[in-house]
Amino acid sequence: MTSLQTALAASIACAALWSAAAAAAVAPSLSAKDRAAVDRLIEKALADERAYEIVESLTTEVGPRLGGSEAEARARAWGVAKMKALGFKNVRIETFEMPAWSRISECAAIVAPFPQALRATALGNSVSTPEGGVTAEVVRFESLAELQAASASGVAGKIVFVDEKMTRTQDGSGYGVAVAKRSEATYEAAKRGALAVVIRSVGTDSRRNPHTGNMKMKEGEEAVPAAALSNPDADQLARAMARGAVTLALDIQTARVEEAPSGNVVGEIPGRTDEIIVIGGHLDSWDLGTGAVDDGAGIAITLAAAKLVDEMKGKPGRTIRVVLWGAEEVGLHGAKAYAEAHKDELPRHALAAESDFGAGRIWSMRTKFGAASAAKAELIAAALHPLGVGPGDNDASGGADVGPLKEAGVPVIDLNQDGTDYFDLHHTPDDTLDKIDPDALKQNVAAWAAMLYLAGELPGGFRD
Repeated sequence: MTSLQTALAASIACAALWSAAAAAAVAPSLSAKDRAAVDRLIEKALADERAYEIVESLTTEVGPRLGGSEAEARARAWGVAKMKALGFKNVRIETFEMPAWSRISECAAIVAPFPQALRATALGNSVSTPEGGVTAEVVRFESLAELQAASASGVAGKIVFVDEKMTRTQDGSGYGVAVAKRSEATYEAAKRGALAVVIRSVGTDSRRNPHTGNMKMKEGEEAVPAAALSNPDADQLARAMARGAVTLALDIQTARVEEAPSGNVVGEIPGRTDEIIVIGGHLDSWDLGTGAVDDGAGIAITLAAAKLVDEMKGKPGRTIRVVLWGAEEVGLHGAKAYAEAHKDELPRHALAAESDFGAGRIWSMRTKFGAASAAKAELIAAALHPLGVGPGDNDASGGADVGPLKEAGVPVIDLNQDGTDYFDLHHTPDDTLDKIDPDALKQNVAAWAAMLYLAGELPGGFRD
């Protein structure tokens, strides 16, 4: 072989290797049938008004629906009626018992040296102050970590103020850091002999709307009354303290019962196989707003998307089960109850996902699939690309209510919404219907419908 022939052969071999590598790098393509089905679903979803109608109905006809309350019971009845009206099958309520907390009254004010009322709200599971409240000097900490490092000598007999701010991010990652003080400050303050604790709200807004939210329940550990100040009021208190000692009055009255009824509302779009795709949102909300973005939107998105798939010709490949989880905000009680009630059929759960991050546009997708199912994730990502949804990694959470299913080995998928403004509204009186953009809601439905269709049709599941 001449040197020219050798060079030519090497060139051909390199070209072949390059072509093979290039082919491997190209994401797998949808079949013509699936591409046409996805296109039809997206077109219909972007013109469909049902998601907005659903969240409008829930927030108007039920309103706030705290876990374990009479209002949450009315929400379950609403959920059954809505699912049946939409044509879902096997609609039922799966009941469970849970401890239920409620607020009675709350009041906070600077007593001296600059008397004025402050906007505050009790944190979920907070104990009550003594009748008439507590009045004491305030001691400020810039973070939970600073409080945890403090000695009892400067805290005993005082009201603790944890003034830790939250960082605004698109993906909500600032929440994980900021929320720790909501869970832990009451116990840290109690260990050091404080009378009560107030925290800067876990939120990114600058309105005088305090953010409530649940505190952990720790059996055997003492807790003190705990409240959140609105961010402007936290600023005001910090400025007052910069001028000298401040005396604060705090009066929180709450109630708790150890057993109250709650439940998950379940409905299905039967498929051609006995495999199950579980989706949904949580039905309960905090009591300050009407729970439109948290999480009426998630319920509306998943119901509307499942119904669009149902309206296609023929049954979906896998059964689509929509769960309206109960009592998420106050301890994931519905999530735990569902996982326990359905533990024997979890091997038939092909996929799980929750919509619980508001109503902003979906901008990325993540999965938690088996390694051999990476190509299926790429197919779903390719289908969502025209909606402005980018691919993500394989470390999805699935959502809070899906957590127990993920732990049991069920594959999960995240359709990540733009949460830049979500924590302006989260757990506040401002969580109301007017904050939802109908067009963004439709984009969510389109993405969920396309994902559901493909998740139902792709063979072999997602575990391997």
